[in-house]
Order: sequence, then C-alpha cells, then structure tokens
Amino acid sequence: MEEECMALHKNKTWHLVSAHQGKGKNVIDCKWVFRVKKKSDETIDRYKARLVAKGFKQRYGLDYEDTFSPVVKAATIRLVLSIAMSTGWSLRQLDVQNAFLHGVLEEEVFMQQPPGFEDKSKPLHICKLDKALYGLKQAPRAWYSRLSSKLQALGFAPSKSDTSLFIYNKSNTSIFVLIYVDDIIVTSSSDEAVTGLLKDLNSEFALKDLGDLHYFLGIEVKRAGNDLYLTQEKYATDLVAKSGLKGCKPALTPLSSSEKLSLSEGELLNQEDSTRYRSMVGALQYLTLTRPDISFAVNKVCQFLHAPTTVHLTAAKRILRYIKNTFNVGLTFTKSPSTLVSAFSDSDWAGCLDDRRLTGGFAVFLGPNLISWCAKKQATVSRSSTEA
Repeated sequence: MEEECMALHKNKTWHLVSAHQGKGKNVIDCKWVFRVKKKSDETIDRYKARLVAKGFKQRYGLDYEDTFSPVVKAATIRLVLSIAMSTGWSLRQLDVQNAFLHGVLEEEVFMQQPPGFEDKSKPLHICKLDKALYGLKQAPRAWYSRLSSKLQALGFAPSKSDTSLFIYNKSNTSIFVLIYVDDIIVTSSSDEAVTGLLKDLNSEFALKDLGDLHYFLGIEVKRAGNDLYLTQEKYATDLVAKSGLKGCKPALTPLSSSEKLSLSEGELLNQEDSTRYRSMVGALQYLTLTRPDISFAVNKVCQFLHAPTTVHLTAAKRILRYIKNTFNVGLTFTKSPSTLVSAFSDSDWAGCLDDRRLTGGFAVFLGPNLISWCAKKQATVSRSSTEA
C-alpha cells in the first residue's frame, strides 16, 4: 500500500484542495483493492495493492464524458503472430506498471483522500485529480490517448482496420505494436529498433520488459522450432473445475450431430441455474479465442441465453466434457513463405427450428495459418440453399 501511495505521489496523480473548493461538486470516494497475481504455472508472482476510485458515483457530463477505449482484436493478434513466425521476427511482451495513472484528465474530478493515508496536516482537504486513476470511467480512454499520442510522435501510424495496432515502416525497419490496455506485444524486423523503442517509451512510462512472449490475456504461447503454439489449457482446466465437472466423463464431440436445439425443449431453469448457465456460456466464448473446434457449438448455446432450459444446460455441459477431453488442443502457427489469403465458408439452410434462420460460418487462412473464424446465426430468413 505504501509503494502504491508513493507511486501515486511521484506520478502527481492529484493535488490537495480545500473542501470549500469542492463545494457543490461531485466528490467521489475511493477504496483499496488487494490481489494475488499468479504466473501461468499457478505460482505466486506478487502481491498487489491498488487504490481504486468509486467511479460508479460519477455523473455523466459533470465529471466524465467519453469512456470508450479500443482494444486490439483477436484476429489482429493472430495475424501479427503469423507474420512474425513466417518472417522469423522476435516477439517481445511488455507490461506498463500503473498504466491508467499515466492518462491525463480533461474533466474536473474530486475525490476523498485514500483511507489510512490522509495528509496529517490537511485531514479535511480533498484530492483534485490531475491524472486518471483506476476505477474512473474515463481512465481507459485517457491512458489509450496518452500512449497512442506518444507512439505517433515516434513515427508510428495506427492501422485503419484496428486502431490498437500501430505500425512503423521506415528505413527498411518494420515494427508492429499491439495494445490491449496495459499489455503490449512488440515484434520487429530489427532487435535494435525494439531496444530503441523500449528506451523511448521507458522515458515516459514505467515499463516492465517481460522478455519473449509467453503468456498474454490468459493465452499460453509456446515456441518449438519454427512453430508457435497457442493454448488456453490453464483457463480451460479452471473453467471445468469451476463448473463442477472435474470428475465427469469426457465427450468425444462438442455437440451431437443429430440433435437440434430449440427454445421449447426442456423445462425452464430457475434463476440460480439460469445465472450459472449464462456464466458458463460467457466463459466458453472466451475459450474460442484459440479453439475454433468449439465455435459452432458455443454459438448454438449462446442463442438461448434469454430463456435457457434443462436441455440447453445439458448441451453446454457437453461442450465442457469435450474440453476436458482436449485440454491441450490449441492453435499452431507454422513458418511459411506463403502469404496467400484463403477463405472458406459454409452455411445450413433453415437450420433453426424456431425461426427457420440459417447459421453461417467462415475460416480465413494466411498461408497455412488460421487467423480468423466465426459461426453466426444470420438476421434474415433465406429462401433457398443458394441464397443461404
């Protein structure tokens, strides 16, 4: 807690003003949040204390406006990893310490002093925030704005298709920077260029170089020769255990090929089981980042979130039983000179028993590497299999 407070003061996150100056203003509270951060192998990395503002007390138009902050798309991450493997570039992972504290606030935000760390000479004063703090509604946007401005000043250009991908391409040197809040992946044709970039960023932000890419957004990255292997084994294991299916019988397929789910099948779940179903399906959606084999099945169970029944819960559990049988299944990127983009698509016709709408799907490859896929129920009814 003391280290966090020292970091906040060093960063000049706020300055104290008299309570009279905040009279008539919306003064929000704050609290301490404690967390044990673990590595991918479940060993403890560090204990963390963080001061968090109670942003739910903020008022729109008074102390915040825009809140949206873009994050990099999963397909963009896979595309850059595929390019890096094919070209033999190194992959580096960075972490920004206290990332949100670097964002500069444009609005007037007042906050109570941190509990247990009030200024003894000014106990009745309040904090006027100059920089963003965790918990504030505009904090992610303020941080993204600060980082993107710095990268553009260094000669990077944001991608038009994904604004969280920044590209530097000058003097026969290419650098790709992927940003997901405070987690950053850097790949480049020159290791010296990456070292120079880290030095420039470190002058303004508290960067932590995590070395070669190994664990990103819950995805384990393993390199073996000319192959890069992505898996969510730890996440999948935790999900099966959390769902109470650790000792269940594994399934060979995620969904029955003969059974078609319908709204009217089975009995409606009670409120507790409905919440459990939605939580289970939401967690399965995140697992599709590296598991295209369950994408269609997860899409099916997602269609009944508003009124799940016992049949739908059984179908969701079957996906988890299949995952138990395939914990180590993931995505492989292979080194290849080919940059041919190939796409495959398919759809059923009138596949839904309730509204006769079709479900379509596609898979896009860059060379031999799968970089994007989707299974989606269409919004309209097709009149023929050709139209579908």
